[in-house]
Amino acid sequence: MGTIRVLLADDHEIVCDGLESALSDRDDVDVVGQARCGEDALKLCEELRPDVLVLDYSMPDLDGATVTRRLREAGNGTRVVFFTYHEGVHYALDALRAGAQGYVMKSAPTDTLVEALRTVAAGGRYVSPPLDAQVQTILERDASRKRKVSLSARETQVLRLLGEGLTLQEVARSLGVGESTASTYRARLMNKLQLENSAQIIRFALDGGFVSPGSRRDDEGSPPGDGPAPGGDHDHHPGLEMGMPGA
Repeated sequence: MGTIRVLLADDHEIVCDGLESALSDRDDVDVVGQARCGEDALKLCEELRPDVLVLDYSMPDLDGATVTRRLREAGNGTRVVFFTYHEGVHYALDALRAGAQGYVMKSAPTDTLVEALRTVAAGGRYVSPPLDAQVQTILERDASRKRKVSLSARETQVLRLLGEGLTLQEVARSLGVGESTASTYRARLMNKLQLENSAQIIRFALDGGFVSPGSRRDDEGSPPGDGPAPGGDHDHHPGLEMGMPGA
């Protein structure tokens, strides 16, 4: 494998500068540029065509998942490694389902990020432990359920709305149907998926990628038990493990 050309995207200059410094002594990694927002990351990926984009989940304009999806839609072959404080498994799932190949915590040592860069540049996937085992389990369960269960377009729509935290009344209003009809859809959905309550519906919707963490309206968009909501890591700076200035 030759030199891995890397673009860094984070709205904190100290993060990008610290990363570039930490990666500078790696002979097979070359940082070719920095971006401070999602739109700049997209433009620089088009101009520079880096091998790997190291991307924060929370950006001022576009979140990392949106940036990744737009790269894929544009046919850009740059591979994506998320570098974030978000420890919740659903953030990792959201990133991977958007088309990313890596997910690394900002608290990880430099060697972990370098390993992720090398793995992803070689065509593999890398997720920081212990999220890797959780992600693999959920993806396998998700694939198994999709093979066994076929949802109608309407049932899928109801699942997304309930997964976003809407009440049954709000679901009915959104669909333009009566509450009793919406209740029937929900009952049919729960029966198909063998779910027993609203909490299980929300969990299934998140696990299955029917909704993204940022679309949940309760707890300011953060899934229960999954750490800060998107945008929450803007008050933090990288830890000492990465050897970044100002930490």
